[in-house]
Amino acid sequence: MGIYLDSANPDDARRAQELGFIAGVTTNPKLIAQTGRPGLEVLSELAEIVDGHVFYQLTADTVEARTDEAWAAYKIRPDKVLLKVPSTTENLAMVSRLIPAGIECAMTAIYSPAQAFLAAQVRASFAIPYYSRLKRDVPDAPLVLKRIVDAVRDTQTLILAASFKSVDDVIEALAVGIQHITLPLDLILALGEHDLTRRDIADFGQHLPG
Repeated sequence: MGIYLDSANPDDARRAQELGFIAGVTTNPKLIAQTGRPGLEVLSELAEIVDGHVFYQLTADTVEARTDEAWAAYKIRPDKVLLKVPSTTENLAMVSRLIPAGIECAMTAIYSPAQAFLAAQVRASFAIPYYSRLKRDVPDAPLVLKRIVDAVRDTQTLILAASFKSVDDVIEALAVGIQHITLPLDLILALGEHDLTRRDIADFGQHLPG
């Protein structure tokens, strides 16, 4: 199981790295844009901060341009960069060429078991469904998510769920078999907290001597 930071903010990455249990950092075009900096520059800095993988999403308009973008991102830190590629048939074909060349890839924007199944066929490291968007846009979202998990069972492809809004969302995803999640920093911090725990800490303190 792994928990990733979903952010392109270097300060968030430093705080998450200090926690000691973060597996890496995932970014997306919106998060990169919020930094106001070039994407590959942000990728390079994040790779220096965190110990694990840094996920970088390809955005170029054509397969040829995305392939060039993939190599440019990969060469920044071949040991850490993991490319996110939206799940379309032409992108799956592209990934089927990138992975044998040594570039680690994840298929993102997964909304169906069929997409997850094909991600496994091209030997993607991860298939990434968007949990909150699935709940909003897909009927029987929990069942679909379970079928996505089942579609890659016993393959090399792991499910890494993204787009969470609350701790309850995270628990619901874990209940259907999701083992890897990516979260914004505030939600990572919230996972370790509970009002009753704070109550008990205060209660224990009342019984300390002096």
